[in-house]
Amino acid sequence: MPANDSHIETRNAAGQYRDARRSHWDAVACRRDGWTSMGVYYHRKLEEIYRYLISPGQRVLEVGCGTGEILAAVKPSEGVGVDLSPEMIRRARERFPGLTFIEADAHELRLDGTFDAIILSDLVNDLWDVQAVFQGLKRFTHPGTRLVMNTYSLLWELPLMLAQSLGLSTPLLTQNWLTVDDVSNLLGLSGFEVIAHRPEVIWPLGTPVVSTLLNRYAVRLWPLCHLALTNVMVARPCAAKQEQEPVVSVVVPARNEEGNIDEIFRRTPEMGAGTELIFVEGGSGDDTCGAIERAMKAHPQRRSTFLRQTGTGKGDAVRLGFAHANGDILMILDADMTVPPEDLPRFYDAIVSGRGEFINGVRLVYPMEKQAMRYFNLVGNKFFSLAFSWLLGQPIKDTLCGTKVLSRENCKRIAANRNYFGDFDPFGDFDLLFGAAKQNLKIVEMPVRYRQRLYGDTNIDRWRHGMILLRMVLFAMRRIKFY
Repeated sequence: MPANDSHIETRNAAGQYRDARRSHWDAVACRRDGWTSMGVYYHRKLEEIYRYLISPGQRVLEVGCGTGEILAAVKPSEGVGVDLSPEMIRRARERFPGLTFIEADAHELRLDGTFDAIILSDLVNDLWDVQAVFQGLKRFTHPGTRLVMNTYSLLWELPLMLAQSLGLSTPLLTQNWLTVDDVSNLLGLSGFEVIAHRPEVIWPLGTPVVSTLLNRYAVRLWPLCHLALTNVMVARPCAAKQEQEPVVSVVVPARNEEGNIDEIFRRTPEMGAGTELIFVEGGSGDDTCGAIERAMKAHPQRRSTFLRQTGTGKGDAVRLGFAHANGDILMILDADMTVPPEDLPRFYDAIVSGRGEFINGVRLVYPMEKQAMRYFNLVGNKFFSLAFSWLLGQPIKDTLCGTKVLSRENCKRIAANRNYFGDFDPFGDFDLLFGAAKQNLKIVEMPVRYRQRLYGDTNIDRWRHGMILLRMVLFAMRRIKFY
């Protein structure tokens, strides 16, 4: 067959596929007016999942929006819903007049601007050309955009067909039964990178007690997670290096660190368009304050700021420093210099290259200097790294390395949603880690060689602070894993 004839045949087949689905979903929309299926609980559960994954107040596009319930549920500042079915769109406009709904084919979207989040709920299974749709969506993204989708699991093909034949669920036409790996590969071919994947919903019926036990707890545990009805995936546009060199702010919480201050001024490198040092002193028993003031006078060429902490804890000190920072990139450097300041350019390169959005230092890869970390501290760090990797769904090898880097914009996003977790973290590490995971940031780990402290003693009480960490694990289980 000539190539031109083959192209025409493919285009005709795609058109017939589209027309059949438009008629099908029009009929489903009309039938829903007087019919309730067992899928009502499932769709309410999806609304809950998307509310968790997408913070309110963002610009949100939903492709395959149906009658608009999920789009409305995430409370966007601007919400645009697109669907192939004119009947679905008509009902969506009636139900949610404050949102914008457009009748259009996902393969041929013509919209203006970019969005902070793009939702594809149970749409991938129904598309003619999944890769073409993914590639088309790139036009509506910026570096911080999150593509959030859920797709039916192949394991549920026969149960869903049976439920449809009995009239218990919404009827479907022939579906693309894609695995998580299939979707991940298509996203990669289209210029997206998967950040997180989580199975959801084992029991799609609203059965008291049973649905809560299975869908909140059992679905998070192996091997029951493999029985999930739907797979939820979060992706971002593939990394792109920043065109302009940013200003960098290095926040240094300093308590009883008099002997290290001058070395921090001397050894911290200049990065990007300039580097400012922000020292936050927190009730020292030695002359840390005097050491900071003397070093600022001795190094007038360095941009530097000195703040006195009114609250308590390293977390409070870090937040105070971030609030006064002028840089586009925010870094934390512990004043004990067990992570050398000379390593900071590696963190800078990782974030400006786009390889990560939250760069977390890791002390547990290279051998440590003698006495750099006590044995029980090391054991505790390894235990908590395993626990938090499981909780956050991204590998976290070292939870308490003080060196962490993120952009000012993402720091604001974490701060704006801090109420979800509350002010519970005296260290500051978990406030940022939990917030980064909740905002679906790409967390990248940066191995460092952990050095022995040369001045003063550690401010960590292994047993008291260990109990605090254990409480944080339990807290995170409730707010992140079993939400």
